[in-house]
Amino acid sequence: MERTLIILKPDAVQRQLIGSIITRFEQKGLKIAACRFMRISRELAERHYAVHKGKPFYERLLRYITSGPVLVLVLQAAGVIAMSRKLMGATFGCDAEPGTIRGDFGGSKGFNLVHGSDSVESADYEIPLYFTENELVNYELANEHWLYGEEE
Repeated sequence: MERTLIILKPDAVQRQLIGSIITRFEQKGLKIAACRFMRISRELAERHYAVHKGKPFYERLLRYITSGPVLVLVLQAAGVIAMSRKLMGATFGCDAEPGTIRGDFGGSKGFNLVHGSDSVESADYEIPLYFTENELVNYELANEHWLYGEEE
């Protein structure tokens, strides 16, 4: 099973959208393997977004992600990265299609509600920044057969 890191950013928390956003992921059949409500420190934000260091938006991104509490999740399913990115929609709500998280709840060019790993390599880097392997919970959903079908 593939895993991805999802962060419900400060604007999602402040706008009380946590339940609505998690519902979207759960209704798709994505399994929650870990969850933590926290504030991201400047140091952690710098490590998480190191790939963007030197870009014009880097400092603004760090201020944004550290400006308030966030909910950090690890989601798990076959193809979870692609599915979660489709659910989130285009990077900014003003560009995102209706029916996506950002398209339905966002309109800002600066605040985009949610982060999701963009590749297996990114997920492998990001998840250990927030969770130890012991904190990731493996379990079967009672309806897994109906969600994922039969293995070939």
